[in-house]
Amino acid sequence: MDPRVLTMTVDCGDHVMTFSPNDYIGRKIFRKGHFERHHVSRLLTILRERQLLRSDATLLELGGNIGTQTIYFSLSGSFSHIISVEPDPRNFRLLRSNIAQNHLEDRVTLVNCAAGDRDGELDFFQHRNNHGKSSASRQSHTDVKIVVPVRRVDKILEDAAIASDQIGLIWMDIEGYEPVACRSMEMLLQRQVPLYLEFSPAFYGDKQAAAFVQYLSGFYEDCLVFLGDEPTPMKVREIPVDRIQFDILLFASG
Repeated sequence: MDPRVLTMTVDCGDHVMTFSPNDYIGRKIFRKGHFERHHVSRLLTILRERQLLRSDATLLELGGNIGTQTIYFSLSGSFSHIISVEPDPRNFRLLRSNIAQNHLEDRVTLVNCAAGDRDGELDFFQHRNNHGKSSASRQSHTDVKIVVPVRRVDKILEDAAIASDQIGLIWMDIEGYEPVACRSMEMLLQRQVPLYLEFSPAFYGDKQAAAFVQYLSGFYEDCLVFLGDEPTPMKVREIPVDRIQFDILLFASG
């Protein structure tokens, strides 16, 4: 794609999506018409089968990126509202545009900050070729460092006038910052709100990965681990820490 083309808008059937054609996610959307939409469909099927969905609940999405999953969740009709949190200003501009052009403003609240364990500012590293890989950890010498606002999750919900008992699902993909963000939403973990997250031992390191598993096992007993095509049920304390990255769903037992 000509690098002079900064954004493209594609008709994806039941929605439109604007993206950067030079970004990893944008290239996927251009070729396939979606970005991992099947992950959302798979998760919703599992939640329905386990009777873990409440139609009046709010989805808390940490790592909204450009709004792909935000829109898929909204189109599913599974949640009454979505609060989507995204720190990267490049992604947030597209996120805001995609929510607006799909007429979802009344169903989605957008927050431009990082989710962490304090309120203030955070050094943030923008990945050049994959905006979804931008994070609070430098991954490449070509990453561009910027400063973004960071807020506690409980403060984000308070400012959005969303009570913690309204949250019916947490979807979290924040490139290695998951253990930090969890410390500011223990009110949700104590309620065993279903938590779907990208678990990244490659980011955490062996000791922090093991400590994160132990931390999560203090709130949840059971989970599904997505290592292949089919999820594997296991106890939270058994989550493997010798893999690079995978998704897990934690939920209340029984």
